[in-house]
Amino acid sequence: MFFILSKIFYFFLNPLVWILILAIWTWRTNEENKRKKRLWLTVGLLYFFSQSIIISECYRLWNTPMKSQNEIPNYEVGIVLSGMASYVKETKTLHINRSADRIWQALNLYHSKKIKKILITGGSGYITDKGLNEAAQMKQTLVHWGIPEEDIISESQSRNTAENAIETKKLLKTIKLFPTKNQKALLITSGLHMRRAKAVFDKMEIPVDCFPVDGGNTKVRDYYFYQFIVPNFEYFITWTDLFKEIIGYIAYDIKGYI
Repeated sequence: MFFILSKIFYFFLNPLVWILILAIWTWRTNEENKRKKRLWLTVGLLYFFSQSIIISECYRLWNTPMKSQNEIPNYEVGIVLSGMASYVKETKTLHINRSADRIWQALNLYHSKKIKKILITGGSGYITDKGLNEAAQMKQTLVHWGIPEEDIISESQSRNTAENAIETKKLLKTIKLFPTKNQKALLITSGLHMRRAKAVFDKMEIPVDCFPVDGGNTKVRDYYFYQFIVPNFEYFITWTDLFKEIIGYIAYDIKGYI
């Protein structure tokens, strides 16, 4: 039930939904003075949530900064959290999304000898069956690209971050690769997601170090003049992801996952 409710609730975290509701309320308002105030509020919210500087600074407060490969030691296994792809049944192909930097950086680490094995955890995060079995399908793709099959481990039972940790723990113990305090695993996920993911893995007593990916913010601020003026409505997605992580962290805390 928690899994289904979380997916439904995600829709209402998009600021564009709030603005559309406000716009409809404004349109239905008969009193001219109130309608003008709500109209200006609607325009103001559109501008606020489409400004790159604002979302960048808010994002920075929650995001875990990226690391260089030179900053980390070598690991036996890198744990890559799913949420990187969708599946097209008609063509029977896996299509990556904006979180695919997780597997990209994992491959960089693998080829740089920073990790010996890649463990991909997660089957499908959809409520309905859309043909996605991400970990297994991603493994199949990587093997097709020439990565030795024995170096790619997949876990397809989990559907969210909490289940990722539960199933990963079982799998690592089964294959006798469970990390220790002296030889941790490397947790690879988006910087925005890392705070919640690390807390979950800590709760499950899986010793991991963090390797945040997926760009986002660097430690150095590097803004351009146009970013202070020109709106970009793509940031509604970024705001939704940020709210998802904050609310998700609180919900996981309440549920006892962290």
